[in-house]
Amino acid sequence: MQATLQWRGDMLFEGTTESGQKLLLDGDKKQAATPMEAVLIAAGSCSSVDVISILQKARQDITDVQVDLSGNRADAVPAVFTDIHLHFKVTGKTVAEKHVKRAVELSADKYCSVAIMLSGSVNVTHSFEVIEGE
Repeated sequence: MQATLQWRGDMLFEGTTESGQKLLLDGDKKQAATPMEAVLIAAGSCSSVDVISILQKARQDITDVQVDLSGNRADAVPAVFTDIHLHFKVTGKTVAEKHVKRAVELSADKYCSVAIMLSGSVNVTHSFEVIEGE
């Protein structure tokens, strides 16, 4: 895997992935997410991909997935994450709680590369709720 990062002035940077996708990051929080915000979102999106895929394979009728992410950082420099919590809100028709629980656990323990990588130095926790949809 490769990527390129180009400075765009002030503290704004444009990343380009190997596949040509673009991502803006801003150290000043003016025009884009900060690098640490991007790490938090990356953990949520990586886990969401897993959870959605597992639930679809289990033939669960999901209509929406939202992840509320919270991260606590050290008070000293470097201000690394000490704790990250992912709370999944899975909406659908008669979605079985046992399937959501299993999907979240599999993502956390086996599949989500980002969260598993972070868990070596960060306390990563997960929770979920199932919301009945129409």
